[in-house]
Amino acid sequence: MFSESAHLYDAIYRAFKDYAVEATTISNVVRAVHPSPKTILDVGCGTGEHALHLRKSHGFAVDGLDLDPGLLAVAREKMPDARFFEGDMAAFDVGHRYDVVMCLFSSIGYLQTIERVTAALRCFRSHVAEDGVIVVEPWFAPGVLRDGPGATRCAEAGGVRVERASHTTVAGRLSTLIFDYRFETTSGVQVAREVHALGLFTQEEMMASFQEAGLAATYDSAGLTGRGLYVARIAS
Repeated sequence: MFSESAHLYDAIYRAFKDYAVEATTISNVVRAVHPSPKTILDVGCGTGEHALHLRKSHGFAVDGLDLDPGLLAVAREKMPDARFFEGDMAAFDVGHRYDVVMCLFSSIGYLQTIERVTAALRCFRSHVAEDGVIVVEPWFAPGVLRDGPGATRCAEAGGVRVERASHTTVAGRLSTLIFDYRFETTSGVQVAREVHALGLFTQEEMMASFQEAGLAATYDSAGLTGRGLYVARIAS
Protein backbone atom coordinates (compact mmCIF):
# COMPACT_ATOMS: atom_id res chain seq x y z
CA MET A 1 0.00 0.00 0.00
CA PHE A 2 2.04 3.00 1.23
CA SER A 3 5.22 0.95 1.16
CA GLU A 4 7.25 3.72 -0.50
CA SER A 5 5.95 6.68 1.46
CA ALA A 6 4.98 5.66 5.01
CA HIS A 7 7.79 7.72 6.53
CA LEU A 8 6.52 10.84 4.72
CA TYR A 9 2.79 10.11 4.82
CA ASP A 10 2.05 12.66 7.56
CA ALA A 11 4.08 15.40 5.87
CA ILE A 12 2.18 14.89 2.60
CA TYR A 13 -1.32 14.77 4.05
CA ARG A 14 -0.96 17.40 6.77
CA ALA A 15 -0.28 19.89 3.98
CA PHE A 16 -3.95 19.78 2.93
CA LYS A 17 -5.89 17.62 5.41
CA ASP A 18 -7.05 19.09 8.74
CA TYR A 19 -7.04 16.11 11.09
CA ALA A 20 -7.86 18.27 14.14
CA VAL A 21 -11.06 19.59 12.60
CA GLU A 22 -12.06 16.12 11.39
CA ALA A 23 -11.46 14.66 14.86
CA THR A 24 -13.71 17.34 16.37
CA THR A 25 -16.43 16.51 13.84
CA ILE A 26 -16.17 12.80 14.62
CA SER A 27 -16.37 13.50 18.35
CA ASN A 28 -19.48 15.62 17.84
CA VAL A 29 -21.12 13.05 15.55
CA VAL A 30 -20.50 10.21 17.98
CA ARG A 31 -21.59 12.11 21.08
CA ALA A 32 -24.80 13.19 19.35
CA VAL A 33 -25.97 9.56 19.25
CA HIS A 34 -24.14 8.00 22.22
CA PRO A 35 -24.44 9.38 25.78
CA SER A 36 -20.90 8.72 27.00
CA PRO A 37 -18.50 7.09 24.52
CA LYS A 38 -15.02 6.44 25.88
CA THR A 39 -13.28 3.91 23.62
CA ILE A 40 -12.65 3.86 19.87
CA LEU A 41 -11.23 1.29 17.47
CA ASP A 42 -9.86 3.11 14.42
CA VAL A 43 -9.92 0.60 11.54
CA GLY A 44 -7.60 1.55 8.69
CA CYS A 45 -5.89 3.87 11.17
CA GLY A 46 -2.83 4.57 9.01
CA THR A 47 -0.28 6.61 10.95
CA GLY A 48 -2.78 7.23 13.75
CA GLU A 49 -3.26 10.95 13.17
CA HIS A 50 -7.03 10.89 13.78
CA ALA A 51 -6.43 8.69 16.81
CA LEU A 52 -3.86 11.14 18.18
CA HIS A 53 -6.25 14.09 18.02
CA LEU A 54 -9.17 12.09 19.42
CA ARG A 55 -6.99 11.03 22.36
CA LYS A 56 -5.31 14.36 23.10
CA SER A 57 -8.15 16.79 22.40
CA HIS A 58 -11.31 14.79 23.05
CA GLY A 59 -10.43 12.32 25.80
CA PHE A 60 -11.03 9.05 23.96
CA ALA A 61 -9.00 5.90 24.50
CA VAL A 62 -8.20 4.89 20.91
CA ASP A 63 -6.75 1.68 19.53
CA GLY A 64 -5.96 1.17 15.84
CA LEU A 65 -5.89 -1.54 13.19
CA ASP A 66 -4.25 -1.41 9.79
CA LEU A 67 -2.87 -3.77 7.15
CA ASP A 68 0.22 -1.65 6.40
CA PRO A 69 3.15 -2.35 8.78
CA GLY A 70 4.98 0.81 7.71
CA LEU A 71 2.08 3.06 8.66
CA LEU A 72 1.60 1.17 11.93
CA ALA A 73 5.26 1.71 12.81
CA VAL A 74 4.70 5.47 12.55
CA ALA A 75 1.53 5.24 14.66
CA ARG A 76 3.26 3.21 17.38
CA GLU A 77 6.12 5.70 17.57
CA LYS A 78 3.60 8.53 17.81
CA MET A 79 1.51 6.86 20.53
CA PRO A 80 3.55 4.18 22.33
CA ASP A 81 0.87 3.74 25.01
CA ALA A 82 -1.87 2.85 22.50
CA ARG A 83 -2.55 -0.59 21.04
CA PHE A 84 -2.13 -0.96 17.29
CA PHE A 85 -3.02 -4.22 15.58
CA GLU A 86 -1.92 -5.41 12.15
CA GLY A 87 -4.77 -7.07 10.29
CA ASP A 88 -7.24 -7.21 7.42
CA MET A 89 -10.31 -5.07 8.15
CA ALA A 90 -12.52 -7.74 6.56
CA ALA A 91 -11.21 -10.53 8.83
CA PHE A 92 -9.94 -9.52 12.25
CA ASP A 93 -10.57 -10.21 15.92
CA VAL A 94 -8.84 -8.13 18.58
CA GLY A 95 -10.85 -9.66 21.41
CA HIS A 96 -12.46 -6.45 22.65
CA ARG A 97 -15.58 -4.34 22.08
CA TYR A 98 -15.51 -0.56 21.75
CA ASP A 99 -18.01 2.25 22.13
CA VAL A 100 -17.05 3.40 18.64
CA VAL A 101 -15.65 1.59 15.62
CA MET A 102 -14.64 3.99 12.89
CA CYS A 103 -13.13 3.65 9.43
CA LEU A 104 -12.13 6.99 7.91
CA PHE A 105 -10.38 8.55 4.92
CA SER A 106 -12.10 6.15 2.50
CA SER A 107 -10.09 3.17 3.73
CA ILE A 108 -13.18 1.02 3.15
CA GLY A 109 -12.62 1.41 -0.61
CA TYR A 110 -9.48 -0.73 -0.44
CA LEU A 111 -11.72 -3.76 0.07
CA GLN A 112 -12.62 -3.42 -3.64
CA THR A 113 -15.79 -5.57 -3.61
CA ILE A 114 -19.10 -5.08 -1.83
CA GLU A 115 -18.85 -8.63 -0.49
CA ARG A 116 -15.65 -7.72 1.37
CA VAL A 117 -17.26 -4.49 2.56
CA THR A 118 -20.06 -6.56 4.11
CA ALA A 119 -17.48 -8.87 5.72
CA ALA A 120 -15.73 -5.83 7.19
CA LEU A 121 -18.99 -4.39 8.51
CA ARG A 122 -19.71 -7.73 10.21
CA CYS A 123 -16.29 -7.46 11.89
CA PHE A 124 -17.09 -3.91 12.95
CA ARG A 125 -20.41 -5.13 14.40
CA SER A 126 -18.68 -7.86 16.40
CA HIS A 127 -16.28 -5.29 17.88
CA VAL A 128 -18.77 -2.56 18.81
CA ALA A 129 -20.63 -2.45 22.12
CA GLU A 130 -24.37 -3.13 22.03
CA ASP A 131 -25.12 0.58 22.38
CA GLY A 132 -22.10 1.62 20.32
CA VAL A 133 -21.63 3.56 17.11
CA ILE A 134 -19.99 2.66 13.80
CA VAL A 135 -18.72 5.49 11.58
CA VAL A 136 -17.55 4.88 8.00
CA GLU A 137 -16.25 7.46 5.53
CA PRO A 138 -16.73 5.98 2.02
CA TRP A 139 -14.74 6.30 -1.16
CA PHE A 140 -16.41 7.81 -4.22
CA ALA A 141 -19.48 6.33 -5.89
CA PRO A 142 -19.40 5.17 -9.52
CA GLY A 143 -19.50 7.99 -12.05
CA VAL A 144 -17.69 10.59 -9.92
CA LEU A 145 -14.03 9.96 -10.74
CA ARG A 146 -12.60 10.44 -14.21
CA ASP A 147 -9.45 9.18 -15.88
CA GLY A 148 -6.59 11.63 -15.82
CA PRO A 149 -3.95 13.38 -13.74
CA GLY A 150 -4.68 14.55 -10.23
CA ALA A 151 -3.06 16.96 -7.82
CA THR A 152 0.68 17.08 -7.28
CA ARG A 153 1.61 17.27 -3.60
CA CYS A 154 4.90 18.54 -2.18
CA ALA A 155 6.18 18.21 1.37
CA GLU A 156 9.38 18.12 3.38
CA ALA A 157 10.30 16.23 6.56
CA GLY A 158 13.46 14.87 8.14
CA GLY A 159 15.71 16.36 5.49
CA VAL A 160 13.73 14.76 2.65
CA ARG A 161 11.76 16.72 0.10
CA VAL A 162 9.06 14.74 -1.66
CA GLU A 163 6.94 15.49 -4.70
CA ARG A 164 4.01 13.18 -5.40
CA ALA A 165 2.20 13.22 -8.74
CA SER A 166 -1.04 11.27 -9.07
CA HIS A 167 -3.01 9.76 -11.93
CA THR A 168 -6.40 8.06 -11.80
CA THR A 169 -7.90 5.41 -14.06
CA VAL A 170 -11.39 3.95 -13.76
CA ALA A 171 -12.41 0.55 -15.11
CA GLY A 172 -15.91 -0.58 -14.23
CA ARG A 173 -16.25 -0.58 -10.46
CA LEU A 174 -12.55 -0.20 -9.72
CA SER A 175 -10.56 3.01 -9.49
CA THR A 176 -6.77 2.87 -9.63
CA LEU A 177 -4.62 5.65 -8.23
CA ILE A 178 -1.00 5.73 -9.32
CA PHE A 179 1.32 7.79 -7.12
CA ASP A 180 4.72 8.67 -8.59
CA TYR A 181 7.22 9.95 -6.03
CA ARG A 182 10.38 11.98 -6.38
CA PHE A 183 12.47 12.03 -3.21
CA GLU A 184 15.28 14.57 -2.86
CA THR A 185 17.90 14.18 -0.14
CA THR A 186 21.48 15.28 0.37
CA SER A 187 22.46 11.94 -1.16
CA GLY A 188 20.61 12.57 -4.40
CA VAL A 189 17.25 11.86 -6.03
CA GLN A 190 15.19 8.67 -5.91
CA VAL A 191 11.90 7.84 -7.58
CA ALA A 192 9.23 5.31 -6.64
CA ARG A 193 5.69 4.32 -7.56
CA GLU A 194 2.68 3.07 -5.58
CA VAL A 195 -0.53 1.66 -7.03
CA HIS A 196 -3.74 1.92 -4.99
CA ALA A 197 -6.92 0.17 -6.16
CA LEU A 198 -10.24 1.12 -4.55
CA GLY A 199 -13.74 -0.15 -5.25
CA LEU A 200 -16.59 2.17 -6.26
CA PHE A 201 -19.90 1.58 -4.47
CA THR A 202 -23.26 3.34 -4.68
CA GLN A 203 -25.01 4.69 -1.61
CA GLU A 204 -27.71 2.05 -2.14
CA GLU A 205 -25.13 -0.73 -2.18
CA MET A 206 -23.49 0.57 0.97
CA MET A 207 -26.80 0.88 2.82
CA ALA A 208 -27.72 -2.67 1.80
CA SER A 209 -24.32 -3.86 2.99
CA PHE A 210 -24.89 -2.30 6.42
CA GLN A 211 -28.28 -3.97 6.60
CA GLU A 212 -26.84 -7.35 5.62
CA ALA A 213 -24.26 -6.98 8.39
CA GLY A 214 -27.01 -6.44 10.97
CA LEU A 215 -26.60 -2.66 11.21
CA ALA A 216 -28.99 0.26 10.82
CA ALA A 217 -27.23 3.17 9.11
CA THR A 218 -27.88 6.79 8.24
CA TYR A 219 -26.00 8.74 5.58
CA ASP A 220 -24.73 12.32 5.56
CA SER A 221 -23.78 13.37 2.02
CA ALA A 222 -21.27 16.02 3.16
CA GLY A 223 -19.39 14.07 5.78
CA LEU A 224 -15.87 15.13 6.74
CA THR A 225 -14.46 15.97 3.32
CA GLY A 226 -17.36 15.88 0.87
CA ARG A 227 -17.20 12.11 0.41
CA GLY A 228 -20.11 11.37 2.74
CA LEU A 229 -20.33 9.66 6.11
CA TYR A 230 -22.28 6.62 7.36
CA VAL A 231 -23.26 6.40 11.03
CA ALA A 232 -24.63 3.04 12.15
CA ARG A 233 -25.89 1.21 15.22
CA ILE A 234 -26.63 -2.46 15.80
CA ALA A 235 -30.07 -3.12 14.34
CA SER A 236 -32.82 -3.92 16.81
